[in-house]
Amino acid sequence: MTKKDAPPRWDRKMQQRLARGEAAALGELYDRFASLVHNLAHRVLGDERAADGITRDVFVHVWEHPEAYDPKQGPLRSWVATLTHRLAVQRLRATETAALAQGSGGSAEELERKVRRASVAARADYIVTSMPAPLRAALDLAYFQRRDYRQTAADLGVTEDEARRRLRLGLQLLATAHDAGAPGAPPGYGGAV
Repeated sequence: MTKKDAPPRWDRKMQQRLARGEAAALGELYDRFASLVHNLAHRVLGDERAADGITRDVFVHVWEHPEAYDPKQGPLRSWVATLTHRLAVQRLRATETAALAQGSGGSAEELERKVRRASVAARADYIVTSMPAPLRAALDLAYFQRRDYRQTAADLGVTEDEARRRLRLGLQLLATAHDAGAPGAPPGYGGAV
């Protein structure tokens, strides 16, 4: 692995500390990623209590299985997000399947559509929170404040070409949220639901 491909030092050190059983490391990890984990779980499940449970489950899993994270595969943040997504989707399927078994009037196809929509929404949230601030700021101005690229450029103090570039890159990143589970999609966060 080249120097450029090396995982961030913090990620490697955190994994080593967790493997040694340092409780302080778990606290630091929780402080850094708890809001990400909870927000992703809530986005998939739509339920505060269930999201709290998934948050707890994710950090228990990380504590009990720190060796499951391979720094060569990507950042710790992505691994934690993937774990969260997987556990939340499993919980959603379990609760919805139980509701179907009790005759709540749904179908297996409706369940899969619900899971797919929740997965795409969670991936989109993750992408937006992970994208560089300049791209996020441009998208925020264009989408929420209904600015065109000229107004966005003026508001950000950049050229019109730079504003268009930021908007295009931000939208390309967001488009991957929908494509991540599709056949032939690149590996990484959100590929499996």
